[in-house]
Amino acid sequence: MTSGDIKLQKEYIQKIKEYIIEKNRPFYYYILTMGCQLNENDSEKICGMLEQMGYQKTDNTNIANLILFNTCCVRENAEEKLFGKLGESKEQKKKNGTIIAIGGCMMQEPHIVEKINKSYPYVDIIFGTHTLNKLPEDLYEAILKKATVRDILDIEGEVHEGIPIKRNDLKKASVTIMYGCNNFCSYCIVPYVRGRERSRKEEDILREVRELAEKGYKEITLLGQNVNSYMKEENKKTHSTITFASLLRKINKIDGIERIRFVSPHPKDFTDDVIEAIRDCEKVCKIIHLPLQSGSTEILKKMNRKYTKEQYLHLAEKMKKEIPDVVFSTDIIVGFPGETEEDFEDTLDVVRKLHFEQVFMFIYSRRKGTIADKMENQIPEETKHERFERLKKLVESQIQENNEKYVGTIQKVFVEGISKNNPEKMTGRTETNKVVIFDGNEKQIGTIINLKIVSEHMWYLKGET
Repeated sequence: MTSGDIKLQKEYIQKIKEYIIEKNRPFYYYILTMGCQLNENDSEKICGMLEQMGYQKTDNTNIANLILFNTCCVRENAEEKLFGKLGESKEQKKKNGTIIAIGGCMMQEPHIVEKINKSYPYVDIIFGTHTLNKLPEDLYEAILKKATVRDILDIEGEVHEGIPIKRNDLKKASVTIMYGCNNFCSYCIVPYVRGRERSRKEEDILREVRELAEKGYKEITLLGQNVNSYMKEENKKTHSTITFASLLRKINKIDGIERIRFVSPHPKDFTDDVIEAIRDCEKVCKIIHLPLQSGSTEILKKMNRKYTKEQYLHLAEKMKKEIPDVVFSTDIIVGFPGETEEDFEDTLDVVRKLHFEQVFMFIYSRRKGTIADKMENQIPEETKHERFERLKKLVESQIQENNEKYVGTIQKVFVEGISKNNPEKMTGRTETNKVVIFDGNEKQIGTIINLKIVSEHMWYLKGET
């Protein structure tokens, strides 16, 4: 944001703060975040602005003065979830005059906004992915002027710096390094709702990471739709030498930060300098998220992924040679239009060859506005589910096999907190993102400790000091 934008934002934050003070009672907000880590990072900024205004967070919609939904449009069931929640929130608005606001990717889809305007006219505020920074102004209009606000830009917004942020975690944090995507995979709506790639300035990213380190944060995750094309578009214009690889090396030197992760890279942009940076930077975790989507070259072409099965496998082998002990996680879509049994077997073949540490599996979901939605040969739902179960069975057999390799080893575990499933135990994660349950204490939260892995239990490992 420009200095003028920041000044205006602060003015509206102050106006609402004064309004809340004048009312002399608590004002609560409820926020529901749908979707990816980028959405979660956006929600932290929303919370930061709201709490500067004087709002307090609550999980109880019955007492909320503001109910806010930060939406995702990648999966079709996200729409069903939103509309269900909007139906529930109508009663809160009737009883308490609650302000209802919706933001995020779904609000960049015209047909969704049209449906909300028609079927849910009581929604007070709709804001898009490019106007998140204007939430204080939108809220002021809705509360003090009783206005219905529709604040959406159809073009890419600027990269906004200086937005307050309320972190969900005190030791781990995500840092967005770029926004948007230029890839236009045929199944994906993201480029249409997040816009083209725009990278944050390197100095702004480094400043944010240093501030996190000074506050005691130990682990950061760098976020972007395609992190390894960071500064690619800007470099075309300025001939800068700043790249994702150089950014990793500079962050690696920041005192206090002990672990660096990143999501999501694209296989086609995984250049040698990035591989070398991962190899050389001791703080960069040696688990690489390498989205496959399909193991079939024919399906990958239809997906517009710009690599073949053979190129993907060659890339993975190159990383194994360069980076000791590297492991991979991946995304796979089952049931893409036109996927034959032979195509699906190619996917299984890649999974068998690479033994991924984690596989995020998705059944193909049609998204209005994408090329794949208009393709012929849509796969029947029963076929999709049958293939999904076969993939799941293979992946789970490999997870157990992978887990057994950890038993008897010493692992550096970042302690995250008390286990949700067993409050008498502590939980943490290895560098390769494996969950470890162990006997410990709350003083260890936010530290990295050595644990001996004594047993594996499919979805977690058990450790001992």
